[in-house]
Amino acid sequence: MAAPIIDAARIAAQNRKARHDYTIADTFEAGIVLTGSEVKSLRAGRANIQESYAAEKEGEIFLVNAYIPEYKQAGQFNHEPRRPRKLLLHRKQIDRLQAAIKRKGYTLVPLMLYFNEKNKVKLSLGLGKGKKRHDKRETEKRRDWDRQKQRLLKQ
Repeated sequence: MAAPIIDAARIAAQNRKARHDYTIADTFEAGIVLTGSEVKSLRAGRANIQESYAAEKEGEIFLVNAYIPEYKQAGQFNHEPRRPRKLLLHRKQIDRLQAAIKRKGYTLVPLMLYFNEKNKVKLSLGLGKGKKRHDKRETEKRRDWDRQKQRLLKQ
């Protein structure tokens, strides 16, 4: 699936370390079930999805351990900051992801939490396999070589 082009002002939270720690095989866009106070808090841009992951539970996919802080003006109608949140995907996508998760080493990593052009909150999920230390070093070497190559070509 092609990655959507997103304006930087619309990004609520980003997991920059995910592409460093995982080899992302495929990406999915999922809706997310939120309360009103969670959406208000996301608009303030204070969410954190660094330690979160997506897991299968009873035939559905949930975002676990994502931190969306309480919205102070919500008062008694506030939400729990680290509650599991249901992800909205098509049944075929859920089945495909469940099969991939059951294979050895694959996991669902949240890459970005953002507002789409219709102002709906979306989550970009990556199906990734964890990198070993030598894989991370190899990626870093390739990136450095590409930078040096670009410098030499400019001269």
